[in-house]
Amino acid sequence: MQILVNSKLTSGGNGDLNRYVESVVENALDRFRDQITRVQVHLEDENGPKAGATDKRCMMEARLGGLKPIAVTAYGSTVREAIDGAAEKLERALGSTVGRLRETPGRTPTEKEILSTTDFERLEGGEAGEPGRDHAK
Repeated sequence: MQILVNSKLTSGGNGDLNRYVESVVENALDRFRDQITRVQVHLEDENGPKAGATDKRCMMEARLGGLKPIAVTAYGSTVREAIDGAAEKLERALGSTVGRLRETPGRTPTEKEILSTTDFERLEGGEAGEPGRDHAK
């Protein structure tokens, strides 16, 4: 699972913040690790240097192999509060999406519906073969 952080925050110390984001996202989404190809995180202070109650915004977008991206947004009075809120929302959204795929009668099983990251990369690279199986090169 690749985690990309895009920050429009004016404060320094983005290295620590990036590590915090990666830790929170990895912990929250660990059970979906095999289905997620990439998570993009966008951080912004909507009021800039002006003080504001809940002006810190965190938008997270997860890309699952074979499905449309799932995006959530959370606001907080601190950046970490917004990050934590977005990670919780994204975990619930992914759980709901994956759960619906498993529970819908007459649908192909989830492992056929949602490609693993390896299978997705193989298909993007133009390799032939059936997902879920190792192919000799």
